[in-house]
Amino acid sequence: MSNNILYVRYDNESELLKSVNILTKKKGKNIIREIYSPYPIHNIGKLLDLEKNQLSFFSFLYGVFGFFISNLLVWYTMIFDWPQNIGGKLSYSWIKNFPSFIPVIFELSIFFSAHLMCITYLFQCQLFPGASAKNPDIRTTDNMFLIEINCKKNNIKDLIFLLNNHGAKEIKFKKS
Repeated sequence: MSNNILYVRYDNESELLKSVNILTKKKGKNIIREIYSPYPIHNIGKLLDLEKNQLSFFSFLYGVFGFFISNLLVWYTMIFDWPQNIGGKLSYSWIKNFPSFIPVIFELSIFFSAHLMCITYLFQCQLFPGASAKNPDIRTTDNMFLIEINCKKNNIKDLIFLLNNHGAKEIKFKKS
């Protein structure tokens, strides 16, 4: 049997969460393919048993990368290439000048972490320029909520009846 897709639209978050709870209890967690929302819904990942992603680990790695690059940059510019007498400290000593370099090192570590995290997020969510749009209903970027459901042909009527009884405002069917 081929899988079909139902797009179910809701007006508010509470109706969406109520329907997600009912769908996961009655039909299983793998029936919901995607949820579209104008803002992040907290704890939706726990409700759907989504896998934990590695963004926090990447953030740490990017921060460490930024730390090393900033140390290299500060050493090269302030010690090797253009040594300066700052506060009477020796201009050839990295250790004696390190406290004055801490703000620059900190800021560049945060800079690298933040910017590389944005790029990683855009690629992970396939939101980079040139990627095909995958949002089935543009209204979900303003004020609507949408659930994309995988369903088999034989249980579509039961599913539509269940969703209509629990606050669905609009249901669209798409054959795959």
